[in-house]
Amino acid sequence: MTSASTTATTKPAGLAGQVVPNVLSSIVVFLVALPLCMGIAIASGVPPAAGLITGVIGGIIVGFLAGSPLLVSGPAAGLAVLVFELVRDHGLLALGPVVLLAGALQLAAGIFRVGLWFRMVAPAVIHGMLAGIGILIVASQLHVMLDAKPLAGGLQNFGAFPGRVIDTVQSGDGVAAGLLGLGTIAIMILWEKFKPAKLRLVPGALLAVITATLAAQLGALDVARVELPESLIGSMTIIDGAGLSMMLDPALIGIALAFAFIASAETLLSAAAVDSMHTGPRTKYDKELVAQGVGNMLCGAAGALPMTGVIVRSAANVQAGATSRMSTILHGSWLLGFVVLLPWLLRMAPIAALAGILVFTGFKMINPKQLKELAHFGKGTLAVFIATTLTIVATDLLMGVAAGIALSLLLMSLRAAYLHVNIKVNEADKTAALKLTGSATFLNVPRLSEVLDSVPDNTRVVVNIDRLRMIDHACLVLLRDWDRTAPARGCRLDVDWKTLEALSEAGDKRGRVQGLTST
Repeated sequence: MTSASTTATTKPAGLAGQVVPNVLSSIVVFLVALPLCMGIAIASGVPPAAGLITGVIGGIIVGFLAGSPLLVSGPAAGLAVLVFELVRDHGLLALGPVVLLAGALQLAAGIFRVGLWFRMVAPAVIHGMLAGIGILIVASQLHVMLDAKPLAGGLQNFGAFPGRVIDTVQSGDGVAAGLLGLGTIAIMILWEKFKPAKLRLVPGALLAVITATLAAQLGALDVARVELPESLIGSMTIIDGAGLSMMLDPALIGIALAFAFIASAETLLSAAAVDSMHTGPRTKYDKELVAQGVGNMLCGAAGALPMTGVIVRSAANVQAGATSRMSTILHGSWLLGFVVLLPWLLRMAPIAALAGILVFTGFKMINPKQLKELAHFGKGTLAVFIATTLTIVATDLLMGVAAGIALSLLLMSLRAAYLHVNIKVNEADKTAALKLTGSATFLNVPRLSEVLDSVPDNTRVVVNIDRLRMIDHACLVLLRDWDRTAPARGCRLDVDWKTLEALSEAGDKRGRVQGLTST
């Protein structure tokens, strides 16, 4: 997730002091959300209207129900790849049932109060997921910038892009679109670095789209433009009986589970990040999951994109001075009003410009600085990030997240089973000091056995277990057997057996039973 500097949010006094900041911040969030809703829809392989509907529902409905008042919900780049693959493999009609089922799963998770459990996913997996998605978005949207359709996978898109550029230059088709896309990226980079302080709240994405649209209109450029229906309501693919029956397809159920898991993890991590930016009310995670579930069920029923809580729009909301959910609700209202009253204006926007915004967003999601930050927490954490990212790029989103979680659990198991064995032999007085640090499990039996077998004959081994966290049955049996056979070599083991047994699973169980009976 993109981090932002902490902003103290205080409640201004008076009605005007409450309304004015939220109205102004809602306009800022609306300007950020408008191009992103359309761009993410195009990146997902669905009509732009599907993204706008999700933005409206995320703003008005979820904003009203949210457990995190300053969190902004809407279509997320994090799910664009998964939606694209779903539509490619199962058709656009499968989108509604999958999103509806994912929303129902989120609603159930919130009702049964498992919101905090979704935050158990290792941050390295989430960062790796976002980086992998960023790479895939860049790979696909580079083709869209040339008014061409992307291929099926990230590696294929990267591999085919040089040839696509050569064909574009030779034929001339797509050159104008490519220049508009590059110009969009350039404007966003320059605006981010050199924007005046007084205009800091003006989104670079909006400025870039306006500039590209003016260039395309004034130059009468032959480029693909946004297609919007005459009626937003008429564009909804309302789910019917056939759509509901698709929810019984095992393949779609698995995809819905992935949607629910990834959307919930991204939402709740974004909510935690938003909490760190202000001093207002903290997030109620289960309530937020319920709100997201309701929102995604409505999006599914309307055949729109899935939603999550999104950090970019949320950070803009906080930094613009929002103090309540009013800002989020109003931003959805502005989206609805703009689409209903000014659809002709949106139809002028070049698709290449929206693709440029997504390429810029994708690079921001990759964020190479994270490598250094994650390396600070150890090579294992960095390995989880890299494994998640590369697996997503090479296979798909679900496999990448599964690989990251599996590696995280493996590393956790190895850390939990780590045992440092240190022995110092004093030949002068025939003693040896054996120090055990960490957790002694069956994985450590070979190492511990090797150390004990290296003890010279006629030696008293004094075992220090002050820093031993636990010992399992295998290691306990090893020490007992060595102590039983040691006299044959003139050796003996000097250890506090009572404490050692208390550290074992059996000893821990007996201790719990004794504690219960004593109360």
